[in-house]
Amino acid sequence: MGDLMETVLEASTRLRIAGFTTDLSAAPAGRLGCAACGATVDAACCTVVDIVRFEGESNPEDEAILVALISPCGHRGLFSCAYGQTTGADATDVLRALPARSAIPPGGHRRERHRD
Repeated sequence: MGDLMETVLEASTRLRIAGFTTDLSAAPAGRLGCAACGATVDAACCTVVDIVRFEGESNPEDEAILVALISPCGHRGLFSCAYGQTTGADATDVLRALPARSAIPPGGHRRERHRD
């Protein structure tokens, strides 16, 4: 590939500069924990602004996903996890609960990035 793709660190930095400064973590039953205020919110009620997927060149276990979203508590944050067979149960429930692709607000993005 002639195109240089972002790393997880580069994408995280870009999104944090864009205002997604809160860490969000998977909680049971398709919920996300907000590190800024301690709220636990339904992932289905979040607004997805950007999704970046990362795939390893040769190792499927290197797959990861980074989601920039706006939580119902009002915080803009990032949720990341392994993507694929190694995704944990809580993270899988969160990914399934996130709004459909059509829910991305104008100006939002979905990108798939492949690591070199």
